[in-house]
Amino acid sequence: MTYRTRTFVSVFLASLAALAATTWLIERSLRLYLEDDIRNNLLTQARVTAALLAERPSILDPDQEADLLGRLLQARVTFIAGDGQVLGESDPVASPETMENHASRLEIMLARETGEGTAIRESSTTGVRTQYTAVRVRDNPIAFVRVALPLTVIDQRVSHLRRLALVGLGAGLASALLLTWIASVLLNRRLEAVAVTASRYKAGDFTRPARDHGRDEIGIVANVLDDTARELGLKLADMARERAHMDAILTGMVEGVVLVNAAGRLVLTNPAVRSMLRLPANAEGRLYVEVVRHPEISAQLSAALAGGTPAAVDVDLDQNGRRVFIARVVPVAHERGGGAVLVLHDVTDLRRADQVRRDFVANVSHELRTPLTAIRGYVEALSDEPPADDSRKFLEIISRHTLRMERLVRDLLRLARLDAGQETLERVDCSIVTLVSSVEHDMQPVLDARRQTLQITIAPDAATVSGDPAKLHDVLRNLAENASNYSPEGGTIEIATSRTAESIVLSVSDRGPGIPDADIPRIFERFYRVDRSRTRDPGGTGLGLSIVRHLIGLHGGRVSAANREGGGARFTVDLPLEPLT
Repeated sequence: MTYRTRTFVSVFLASLAALAATTWLIERSLRLYLEDDIRNNLLTQARVTAALLAERPSILDPDQEADLLGRLLQARVTFIAGDGQVLGESDPVASPETMENHASRLEIMLARETGEGTAIRESSTTGVRTQYTAVRVRDNPIAFVRVALPLTVIDQRVSHLRRLALVGLGAGLASALLLTWIASVLLNRRLEAVAVTASRYKAGDFTRPARDHGRDEIGIVANVLDDTARELGLKLADMARERAHMDAILTGMVEGVVLVNAAGRLVLTNPAVRSMLRLPANAEGRLYVEVVRHPEISAQLSAALAGGTPAAVDVDLDQNGRRVFIARVVPVAHERGGGAVLVLHDVTDLRRADQVRRDFVANVSHELRTPLTAIRGYVEALSDEPPADDSRKFLEIISRHTLRMERLVRDLLRLARLDAGQETLERVDCSIVTLVSSVEHDMQPVLDARRQTLQITIAPDAATVSGDPAKLHDVLRNLAENASNYSPEGGTIEIATSRTAESIVLSVSDRGPGIPDADIPRIFERFYRVDRSRTRDPGGTGLGLSIVRHLIGLHGGRVSAANREGGGARFTVDLPLEPLT
């Protein structure tokens, strides 16, 4: 059944019920009104008759008197004695002698008690439903006057009204039928228009302008739904464009990308990662533990789903180890649904180039070391000969630059060993006082030449650190030499230690020109020199701070640089209390 048919039938039945109920109520009201009117008229006639009889204490023929009054009142009149015997009856069919005693009649019983009584029942004499009214008569053998009238007149009037009501009901039903049909047609047209618009929106057609559906309840709902659907359509179009852009970006990326939801199921993968991890075609929607076979990547995804942010790791996805990847996993915020994002970078070429660079530095350093050693030996041999002209001066220049080149080669070799992981730690408990004293002893000639002093402040709870003594000595010496090179003559170099809850903090400070803020992030890079603020050439290799960073990294610590108040720079080393396993 269509909505139009249901609406039509519902409205028609409601109209039919309303008209039927109205007709029934009018008929019942009319019947009650007529019955009440007849009762009042009969009661008035009985009262008048009782008053007339009270003025006539003796009547020769009560039956003849009842006939006379019945003709005058056009009603049935009955005279009844006090014991209930019928004395006179106007109905020609009935005779007082044959009529039964009326003492038990309801109207008579009420009149005996209150003076007046009424009742409606079917007459035992005529067999017709009749309205009875009785009034008590004073000082007369006739104790009660009863006036009765058949209610057939009411039935006639009600029947006439019913006929008129049925005619009105038919006309009303016809009008209701017509109006309901018209209303259902108009309503159906509006609903069909809304349905057509909804079908267009369902098909994704948002090009046509929205129509005005009116200002009634249906129109308001339709307009709201129309506006909402158009807004959703625009948002869906934007999302489709963004999804297309994202798909294009992911498809064109050489990096592999995997998106996992909070339940651990793969939501999105790009072609690159499907090739890298050899994922099946139906991988999306499955648990990552089922399709990702690499244990380190699975461990990172598990840590990210647990709320952590795991560090990037190198993974070998090639069985022969010829391809190296960096795997980075970051968690997705719970506000965005949770989950994790995995990105795989192919760094095979970078690692190969880095290895080539390391091999080149190591090989060149070894190749340079032999001729430099020979040059230095011959310079020392020539220096033992008596000076001739300016030869002594030239030999000193050659010796100085040879020593500098030897330091450069030595530092390059050490960096190459550090990059290759060939430097090992021999961790013991080291006395910082001993380390600082050793560094001070090594640098004493330089300090004396520049009239500089070391100011040492060792905290009692930071006098010992766990580490490799030789490597920590190299760290302190590099930092102290750097501070000496950039401190003014006669200046003070401060070395201090302190303790925190997790580390021993060692700082080396100078009173030099300081470090420009833009250069601080690059101060530990190889060969990086802050020429703008430190114009004097200290004769270093430019690798000392880089070596310091690598050596501290071996200990699991960190080193940083900052400018101090009042001028100068401060280098701070944090060494963990608990050695890394």
